[in-house]
Amino acid sequence: MPREFMYRGHTLSSLQAMSMDEFINLLPSRQRRSLQRGLTPEQRILLEKIREAQEAAKRGESVTIKTHVRDLVILPEMIGVKIHVHNGKEFLPVEIKPEMIGHYLGEFAITNKPVKHGTPGIGASRSSMYVPLK
Repeated sequence: MPREFMYRGHTLSSLQAMSMDEFINLLPSRQRRSLQRGLTPEQRILLEKIREAQEAAKRGESVTIKTHVRDLVILPEMIGVKIHVHNGKEFLPVEIKPEMIGHYLGEFAITNKPVKHGTPGIGASRSSMYVPLK
């Protein structure tokens, strides 16, 4: 039997039933401070789009949400939604799972690619000047 998801001693269903103020008190200090200051207009718009997408999902429709908002704390009401988060170059799909509660959206759309060094080519560096070309 799989274990039931718990966040700081609360089940997912009890988290979703909580008021925003009760949930905010469970969060770590940085996220708590961010939400207590209020949501920006962009964050409010994104939350409205997420609520509309959940209503559409109940009707059987699929809605893609694209956003540049990376500084929104993931809330229990956002679970199950697929959001395409911009990483500076492209929109990366992020499926919101219960384990992501309390993290920021931007944490799941990495902004830099890992460096994969290849073989040196023409113009790579001074030392590659003597590499024989095939």
